[in-house]
Amino acid sequence: MKKKETQTLFIKNMVCHRCVLAVESELEKLNLKPISVVLGQAVVDGDIGSEIRDQLEENLQKIGFELIDDKKSLLIERIKTEIISMIHYDKETEGPVNLSDHLSKTLGHDYSYLSNLFSSVVGTTIERYAILQRIERVKELLIYDELSLSEIAWKTGYSSVQHLSAQFKKVIGMTPSTYKKMHINNRKSLDEV
Repeated sequence: MKKKETQTLFIKNMVCHRCVLAVESELEKLNLKPISVVLGQAVVDGDIGSEIRDQLEENLQKIGFELIDDKKSLLIERIKTEIISMIHYDKETEGPVNLSDHLSKTLGHDYSYLSNLFSSVVGTTIERYAILQRIERVKELLIYDELSLSEIAWKTGYSSVQHLSAQFKKVIGMTPSTYKKMHINNRKSLDEV
C-alpha cells in the first residue's frame, strides 16, 4: 500500500481560529485539499508545485499571512504560536505552568537556545512576550465581566490575584479593577502583541 503524500506549510500570523478558517478558504480556492489546519500550520494532500505555492503565498499575503521557509523563522513562529495557544485557547493548561519546561518539551529544544534565538530575532524575551499575551487575555476577560479576579488569575496562569494585579499595573499603568471600572477596550490583536 502506497503511503499518502502530504506537505506541511508553516504560516506566520495565524493566531486565532478565524485565521484557521481564512487559510482553509485560501487553500480550497486553489483546489488544495487541507488535511489539517491549526494555528501556524496547514497540512495539505499531495505535493504543491512552485506555481501553486507562489499563488498561495500571494493570496495569503493579501490577507495578512506569510509562508515561512527558513528554520529560524519557523521556530520563532512556533514559539509564538505555542504561547498564544497556551494562554488564549488551551483549557487544560489553566493555572500556573512552567513556560520554559513547556516550550522545551513541546518544541524539542533546550530552553536557553529557544530564548537566545527568540531574543535575537524578535528583540524581546520569551517571558516578556508571554506576559504581554497574558495581559491581553486578562483584558479580554475583564471586558467580558463573567469571572472574578481570582478566576481570571487562575485561568491566565497567575499564582495569585496579587501577582496578576502587580504585573497588570506595571504593564498597563492601572490595576485590573480600575481598568474594569473604566470600561476601557484597548485590546490589541494577538499578532500585534
